[in-house]
This record gives sequence, C-alpha cells and structure tokens, in this order.
Amino acid sequence: MAVNGDIPLLGLDTLDRVPADSRPLVHPGDVAAGIVHLGLGAFHRAHQAVYTEQAVATAGGDWGIVGVAPRNIDVVRRLTDQDCLFSVTTLSAAAARTRVVGALTGVRHAASDPAAIVALLADPAIRVVTLTVTEKAYQLDPVTGRLRPDEAVAADLTTDRAPTTVPGLLLRGLAARAAADAGPLALVSCDNLPSNGRRLRGLVTEALAYAKVSDGTADWVHANVTFPGTMVDRIVPAATAQTLATARAALGVTDLAAIAGEPYTQWVVEDDFPGGRPAWDRAGAVLTGDAGPWERLKLRGLNGVHSAIAYLGALAGYDTIAEALVGIPGLPAVLRRMIAEDVATSFTPPDGVSVVGYGESVLERFANPAIRHRTIQVAMDGSQKLPQRVLHTIADRRAAGDRPYWSALVVAAWMRFAQGRADDGAELPLDDPLAAQIRAALAGSGGTPAGVVAALLGLTEVFPPELAADPEVREMITTWLTALDRHGVVGALTGAAG
Repeated sequence: MAVNGDIPLLGLDTLDRVPADSRPLVHPGDVAAGIVHLGLGAFHRAHQAVYTEQAVATAGGDWGIVGVAPRNIDVVRRLTDQDCLFSVTTLSAAAARTRVVGALTGVRHAASDPAAIVALLADPAIRVVTLTVTEKAYQLDPVTGRLRPDEAVAADLTTDRAPTTVPGLLLRGLAARAAADAGPLALVSCDNLPSNGRRLRGLVTEALAYAKVSDGTADWVHANVTFPGTMVDRIVPAATAQTLATARAALGVTDLAAIAGEPYTQWVVEDDFPGGRPAWDRAGAVLTGDAGPWERLKLRGLNGVHSAIAYLGALAGYDTIAEALVGIPGLPAVLRRMIAEDVATSFTPPDGVSVVGYGESVLERFANPAIRHRTIQVAMDGSQKLPQRVLHTIADRRAAGDRPYWSALVVAAWMRFAQGRADDGAELPLDDPLAAQIRAALAGSGGTPAGVVAALLGLTEVFPPELAADPEVREMITTWLTALDRHGVVGALTGAAG
C-alpha cells in the first residue's frame, strides 16, 4: 500500500527498500511467540521489544512478542497494516539513527476480543507476560499499595462478563492457565512503581481473594507464577509528525507506527523465570537478585527530577523538558541540591553507583534538545506519580530527622500546577485520575497557600497521614508555594540554591 504519494508503507514486502543497516535483526515470521506484552505503547516498543529482538538475534529462542493494546485500537491497526514492523529512531543532539524492529509476532486489541487475550495468557507456549500499562491501570492505592477496585475492576473480578481491565484480564488468564495446568509463567511489571514485582504479586493475590476463586486455582498460581521486579529507563516522548518524517527519510518507506527515543537505555531485571526467558543479558540488560536499589535510584534520582522540571517548566511557560531545564535560571542548581541533599541521602544505592554522578547524567540527558518531551505529558497523573517519585524521599529524610527542603519544592509546584494556571495566566490541564477530588479540595481551600497545602495534604489517596500531619513538611511546602504564588517560578528560584 502506498501512502504520501509514491512512498510505500513499511511491511514485509517493502523491507528490500529499507537500507540494509536499518533492517530488523529478526524476521517476525521466523520466531514463534513466547511473550505476551500488555500495553502496546511507545515505551515498550522502544525498550523491551528492542532488548528482546537483540537477545533473540544473539542467542535464539522462540521469544516473539504478541503485543496487546488494552484500549488503543489505532496502534493495533497501524501495526497490523505493517506486518507488525515499526521503527525506532535514536535521537541525540548530533545525529539520528533509525532501525526497523521485528520483535512483534502479532498484535491484539483487548477491548475488541478479550476472550482471545485470556486464551493467550493460558497458552503454554507463552512463558513470560510483561506489562507497561502505567501506574493507574493497576488500580492500586499509591499510598498503601492495596487493590482499590473501581466499578469496572470489581465487575471483572466478581461477574462472568468479558473482562475490560488489566486486573480482570490477568485474573481470567491465570484462572484459565491454572485450569489447563499450562505450565509456569513469569508476570513482569515494567512500570514505574516502587517494588513493582511485589506490587504486581500483591495485585494478583488480592484479585484472587476478591474474586473468590477456588483454593485450587489460587494454589496453582502461587506455586507456578513468579513476579520478577524490574527497573526500566529510556526517555521516549510521544510520536509527532516530525517523528514520522524522520523515519520516512531514513527508511525510504512510510512507518505510521514510528517512535523515537534517547540514546541511553537501561533494563534491570530480577532473574526469576520458571519457564525460561530470552537472553536479555546478552542484549545489555542487568540480571540481578534484587532490583530494589536500582529502582529507587531511578524513581527518586530520575523520575522525581523529571517531575520537578515538568511542573516548574509548565508553570513557567516552557513546552519541553529540555527547554525548561536550560531556560529557567537557577533550575539546574536547585536540582543538583535536591539530588545531593535529599535523594542521595534517602537510600542506599547499588554497589559502586554514585547518586550524585547518576544525577549529573540525568541532567545531561534531560538537556538533550532532540528529545522533545513535553512538560504537560510528564506532568499528567501527578497523584499517581508523586508518592514513589518524591514523597518516599521526603518520608525517608524526615524519618532520619532531616528537612528535605528541595523535594518539598516539587510538591509545592504540583499543588500550584493543579490549580490550573501558569505564571502568565495560561490555562494548564489537570489530567489525573483524582482530578475531581483535587478540584473539590481546592474549592474548599480558600485559595491561600496555607489553605491549598492543608486541603491537598488531606488527600489520603496521595499523602500518607503521618506525612500530612508533619508540621515541618507542611511549613516547607507552604513556604515554597507562597514564593511560587507571589513571584512565579523564576522569581522563586532566583538565588534559592545559593
């Protein structure tokens, strides 16, 4: 099929038009499926799919990926039209390199045919299930980590209707797998959640109990399913028209599923796969017995800094993370103090890793002008992200008797962002699962910094009671919010880091 005039669409029959060094390492038709992935977004395709293709190309094995989009049918259609092929462009300030990836052996749309997804999860050929479905899809309370089912999840777990949610699909798939005794399985969360493997195990355990499945089903799951923890890292902004144009120029064909990411990529995986796994270590992944220190390093030292730049940048009127980091006077100095004084002192890092050195590499990556990661995109779902990215740092420093002053700035910036106006008066969107609760709290706050802080700290879904009740935490956040209200971001940060 030709699109854009005479430029044909990427597919198996047009691969010969693609430059040899940009062709896939693995032909999709040559590898049988061994992995199901839930969450067919840009990050998975630029991260786990790339690692898996490299592992299969290096060491072999039937580890093709069946990608499942829970809701987004457009990505399924685009990939289907392209024989499951897509390209990843690696962007640096100096150059761009594009390569087609052949890790996907199939794509499915869960909302259109949930029974097919349940059957996939029960297929004995599938030995690994990975997930990138974002924090909110787990339906876990960000403070307690407990299952907090909404109406849809509750219906999935307690009725016979076709499942529409990620917890519902997992439960039905595991029950079918248990009934068929289809062999062991690893469920692998690749989302930015603290202790993501343990959280996924907790979700499944609570879902089994909530659904009142038979003892035999629950026993089978506990005996045959593992939940390796992971840490994933690569900046992958949302695709734009420029992303597609860059891929088209590099490949000589049109890729409507093209994505782009930064050069840096990292994957740390706990090695607990009862049915086997691809040779991800041969592709550069770190296999370990405990991903926890790596996870805390990334959540606090990268994601927390990312959120800080997103809220402050959006308030100051900057469109991208790189523009905000470079353009806001004093911001790099503030972030360096946050990393050194709050983050680095809040946990024990992996052996041989300097948190301050890691932070410097993070700031260098965020300043990459070729990665146009929008501040508004990073700022969304703040109520789900703040606990693991920032509040855990604050809680650990307060437990040690310290004042995490710079981390309190991030919370204050989120609170000002949630009020919906930038420093120049422009409207800011509140794209958050708790938007209604946040707006209700703000409506009763009186509009003063102290009132806003008190109202939003009362959101128990976000703030642990002991943190919300801490007078020093409240004072630090109020001080920063007052400065942001009176002087804007630039005025509040001027001279703040000394």
